[in-house]
Amino acid sequence: MRKAFKALGSSLLGSVRDLAPVVLVVMFFQLVVLQQPIPNLVQLVTGLLLVVLGLTFFIRGLEMGLFPIGESLAHALARKGSLFWLLVFAFTLGFGTTVAEPALIAVSEEAAEVAADAGAIATGDDAREAYANGLRLTVAFSVGFAILLGVVRILKGWPMHWMIICGYVVVVLLTAIAPREIIGIAYDSGGVTTSTITVPLVTALGVGLATSIRGRNPMIDGFGLIAFASLTPMIFVMIYGMVIH
Repeated sequence: MRKAFKALGSSLLGSVRDLAPVVLVVMFFQLVVLQQPIPNLVQLVTGLLLVVLGLTFFIRGLEMGLFPIGESLAHALARKGSLFWLLVFAFTLGFGTTVAEPALIAVSEEAAEVAADAGAIATGDDAREAYANGLRLTVAFSVGFAILLGVVRILKGWPMHWMIICGYVVVVLLTAIAPREIIGIAYDSGGVTTSTITVPLVTALGVGLATSIRGRNPMIDGFGLIAFASLTPMIFVMIYGMVIH
């Protein structure tokens, strides 16, 4: 129990340290540059405390739950020796974590709202919902494909840098022919996928898999899945935009 409280206290101090630069920058511009009092000080302090506590429990939860379960599943599937189930797990992990990503949900809904206002889609609620869901599922499918591809890369020992270079060449080519309305959304989709839920599980999967396979180095082969998860949504969303628009 004492060890658990000590670890929680360490996480709490780490959260305070991480948030301190942001708070100092905001206070500097508010008090020194703008020379205005801080509005709603009590509400602001309460919000900061909640952010610190939320971040602390979130990070601690990752360390206790998501990282271990991701690595243990990768170890178990590697020992089982079933390539099919390993690839199914990789795809469903990428798809499931991405479709539940809060940042992706927010971006999809905002993109649908803007597309309706711009006349790119119908203005009804059903049209906006269909557009947002289509975008969200496209990104989730692309991340599932990316994790599957990354797992195959670890198994085969393919060089990651050439795969990344080829992927960005495809991104550049699609940018030249994709509708202008979808390009910015596609580029942003590559960023929102690598957020709070996806990154811990995907990283744990890569490290656990590289640790389980003889001849693979966890430092060299275990990382890089997030790069694929950031790259493929840009490709898939631009293709989705060409189909929709």
